[in-house]
Amino acid sequence: MASSPPPRPHLLARSRASRLADRAIGAIWRNGLHPRPALEPEALWAIGANGCNPADEYHGRSAEDVADFRLRLDRLCQSLRGEAQLNALGHTMAYGQITAAIRMRHRLGALWRTSPGIEQTDIAPPIIVVGQMRAGTTRMHRLLAADPAHAGTPFYCGMNPLREQPELRPVKTRIGIAVARQINPWIDVQHPFGATMVDEELPWLSYALSPAALEAQYRIPSFVAFSEVRNPLPIYREFARVLRSDATQMGNAARPRVLKCPQYAEDLPALLAQFPKARVVVTRRCDEHVLASTLSVVAGQMAYQSDQVDLDGIEAEWRRKLALRRARMEAALADFSGHVAEVEFDALGADWEGEIAGVYRVLGLSLSEPAIAAMRAEQGRAKTSPHHGHRAVYQPVGASA
Repeated sequence: MASSPPPRPHLLARSRASRLADRAIGAIWRNGLHPRPALEPEALWAIGANGCNPADEYHGRSAEDVADFRLRLDRLCQSLRGEAQLNALGHTMAYGQITAAIRMRHRLGALWRTSPGIEQTDIAPPIIVVGQMRAGTTRMHRLLAADPAHAGTPFYCGMNPLREQPELRPVKTRIGIAVARQINPWIDVQHPFGATMVDEELPWLSYALSPAALEAQYRIPSFVAFSEVRNPLPIYREFARVLRSDATQMGNAARPRVLKCPQYAEDLPALLAQFPKARVVVTRRCDEHVLASTLSVVAGQMAYQSDQVDLDGIEAEWRRKLALRRARMEAALADFSGHVAEVEFDALGADWEGEIAGVYRVLGLSLSEPAIAAMRAEQGRAKTSPHHGHRAVYQPVGASA
């Protein structure tokens, strides 16, 4: 568990460590100690694919999926260079994220080449938690995943879906979280993290260059617009291959995986196309509370990446984005004939056991005593989370001070 963070004075607050890192990186570039890395597709590919078998870009993937990644890379780089107004730290983080995605692209291809069929493993139909960010999706996700009859994705598997021998992924992830907490000491207030805690599959989407994480970090409107009108099926075919591979490696393919990421609200038809027998749990919360909490999280992320962050611009963009996600989610649910349960944010907070029992009835699942016991333990852990202090740093948009 993270120690208590210092007070967060305002939504665009930056830590001393992040300011020092930004200045140090800039000085290194200015003094010629290391060149400023180019955010050009060819340069990033040369670094990310260094030491990899070039054929692994293609293994397990269709030509359409390969081309989709390359096109997304080109459009993302254009947007980062032309629109994001990155500072030195933001430039370095973008460089690291993209080269890591290219490297993971090749490493996954190598897995599918050396372990034929792992990416096509039969798995139990998943349970998909879908809803706006900041609408209780994490709480519902972790409660459902606590059931011994289900499975969740530990954060370390999300960050690296390739099993290691010896298994050092939890250790490496803890180190990464420790570094992230130095840069952003309020990260656990915004979203409680832990290397072995069940978490969303956001990194798997990012490795396919979905805008899901990127648009919450950088101002990249042309890439976001490009992504919103483009069919996301290639991203979710890759996602399904990763999930099936992970389930095989973790030995839980027979248990329903509980999936969660706010991006699913926007892309639900593509996700359901991969798992048509999935069960869906929809979380809902007052729009203005969702927007206010979202603004707090996104502003906190963007403040580290650029010195030109505009709170009014962030609010306008995320008001638009949340409306888009709501409309697309409702349209997808209207066309879905499977099991769908709905939960209100406040009702879940007031009586989580009653709400969970209702969800299980609607989904046609059996709620066992071991499941309730595991969920109570999860709730006990959650009570001590720094996340409970998040609401103190924001107000619903339009509320008086």
